[in-house]
Amino acid sequence: MLLRIGTRASKLALTQTKWVIARIFAHNPDIRIELVKIKTSGDKITNMPLSAIGGKGLFVKEIEEALIRKDIDIAVHSLKDVPAELPDSLIIGIIPEREDPRDVMIAKDNTFFDDLPRNSCIGTSSLRRAAQLLHYRPDLKILPIRGNLDTRIKKLHLDDIQAIIVAAAGLKRMGFDDIITQSFSYEFMLPAIGQGALGLELRKDDQKTGDILAFLDHYATRVAVKAERSFLMELKAGCHLPVAGFAKFENDSLCLYGLVADLDGKTIIRDTVVGRPENARDLGSTLAQKLLDAGAREILNSISGK
Repeated sequence: MLLRIGTRASKLALTQTKWVIARIFAHNPDIRIELVKIKTSGDKITNMPLSAIGGKGLFVKEIEEALIRKDIDIAVHSLKDVPAELPDSLIIGIIPEREDPRDVMIAKDNTFFDDLPRNSCIGTSSLRRAAQLLHYRPDLKILPIRGNLDTRIKKLHLDDIQAIIVAAAGLKRMGFDDIITQSFSYEFMLPAIGQGALGLELRKDDQKTGDILAFLDHYATRVAVKAERSFLMELKAGCHLPVAGFAKFENDSLCLYGLVADLDGKTIIRDTVVGRPENARDLGSTLAQKLLDAGAREILNSISGK
């Protein structure tokens, strides 16, 4: 059997996809696999912030189109790049065990966040990260930086940037753990929806491929991400806006943390809900409504121009 797996062509995307391929081979060595590299709109447009060109859905659109056309059988995504709503014919069929979901800082001279000089320039392409940074340090100057992970790391050494903020998961998958200066707690910086998790997208009617890959699915990660993505969908906010959400198990309960911020970080609306794992989707909806009622609706409408 031949499986054609589509992914972006960045080093990180290829590393993640090869991780998936290695596990498929280990589980079923008789399967043949073809790796298909797809350049997305988000990869082509690198001189503008994501929020100005349509958000992170631009990193999956062309890959999903190839899946619908049956040019590929599986799409491997970083789940934080995948919008809450999918094309009708597609599903996130498999979610492997999550890598570290936290945000981390890489700083010149390994300077910790609290010790950064006043008015330091911090590089990040994320409105979510920028808002949370500015909430604690309004003196900081945020410089939007785009590009692949290795490109952003190089910018730290080439440009007048004191530090950059990136996802821990990407660094760890690339073997770059040793350059992390500081990992941020969830209390300090809440991650993006689905951060650290991979999503294997399939056609709904392709039960055979789903059965072959079922061994890769991780229950705790799937349940947590279901709550997070339900939260995002209920907010009706794109994943490029200053919205954060993270769910984790505590004993037998699922705890979901959510946040909506304005762009300068002056106002942050944050809350938590706890419930049973089987009610993950309802937990996401409940938390979103709590934040909307507390003022998040006005913030999101203001940012999106409604």
